[in-house]
Amino acid sequence: MGILLADDQPEVRRALTALLDRQPGMKVVGQAIDAADLLAQVETVNPGTVLLDWELPGGSQASLVSALRGVRPELVVIALSGRPEARQDALLAGVDAFVSKADPPEKLLETIEFVGANGASANRDPS
Repeated sequence: MGILLADDQPEVRRALTALLDRQPGMKVVGQAIDAADLLAQVETVNPGTVLLDWELPGGSQASLVSALRGVRPELVVIALSGRPEARQDALLAGVDAFVSKADPPEKLLETIEFVGANGASANRDPS
């Protein structure tokens, strides 16, 4: 499964890459630092999943999710945030799942596997 990371913090991207590339069947295929970069890369690297920092710079997150769906309707979008209270807004915007950055890494891996197995469909959050 090809995963595109979208986070403006290099240390978060490094940590996620280290975690994901150790998992069988998961491979980080790109890294985006803002909304424009993310949209460009979705078209070029063809990921199956995007891990989207809910505070990613470059515009409204709801508009970004809509734009991602417009480019690749089957794309799995999992929102990440250091603010657990952002969960509701992210799910209402149409992401497939939400994981707090404070959650243990196992929670993120479980979510990626769950949503990946069930396909992209808004609000299929396993929590």
